[in-house]
Amino acid sequence: MKNQNFKNHAKLVTGFHGVLFVALVALLVGSVYHLFRTTSENLYLASLTVLIAIILILMAWYVRTFPLKAQDRAIRAEENMRHYVMTGKLLPSDLRMSQIIALRFASDDEFLSLMEKALKEKLSAKEIKSSIKSWKGDYYRV
Repeated sequence: MKNQNFKNHAKLVTGFHGVLFVALVALLVGSVYHLFRTTSENLYLASLTVLIAIILILMAWYVRTFPLKAQDRAIRAEENMRHYVMTGKLLPSDLRMSQIIALRFASDDEFLSLMEKALKEKLSAKEIKSSIKSWKGDYYRV
């Protein structure tokens, strides 16, 4: 597996982020088009097709966001433990979840200083990640 860095750490899964998204949009557009062009005897079926398209889009959204929330909780716990081992204290409560997620890529040598800078300057996740000099890869998150 190739080493992660700021430029290549984001992962896109072609089947999910590309093919599924395009297919769902095509289904929604096609079903709405069919709904407006249908005859009165097919109106119920055409309406159900639109409803199915909407349900599938919602399902795809939640299939993606629910596991990400679980991963975010695991990352918070891991980084809280990491901070506790280094300082004997829990992570500051002012840190936003996006900042904690970004800080997980920082090596132990720069973790504390970068965390303090993120708190003081209210850095965004992108700013935190671009400030990391010694990148610690996270190869498990999708």
